[in-house]
Amino acid sequence: MKMYLISDNVDTYTGMRLAGVDGVIVHEREELYDALQRVMQDKETGIVLLTEKLGREFPEMIDEIRLERKLPLLIEIPDRHGTGRKKDFITSYVNEAIGLKL
Repeated sequence: MKMYLISDNVDTYTGMRLAGVDGVIVHEREELYDALQRVMQDKETGIVLLTEKLGREFPEMIDEIRLERKLPLLIEIPDRHGTGRKKDFITSYVNEAIGLKL
């Protein structure tokens, strides 16, 4: 299975290309939609990497695909500026998901 990157910046795209991951740079909603539709058609792609910024800007589009399809797996990754998530992201996620306070 292949990985594919959908990034909002050149630096992340370049770094992933150096690691052998193909991808595309998008900035607008329509560009993201088109890129996702293209990659969904490729049966060899098992993981789609998205920069966190795209996940924050277009969560409804990403969530819809995650709910409707098992593959490819959509993974949000930080860009060169680091993560946009809070330090206790995992703990708060578990708290929300199962109702346990850690």
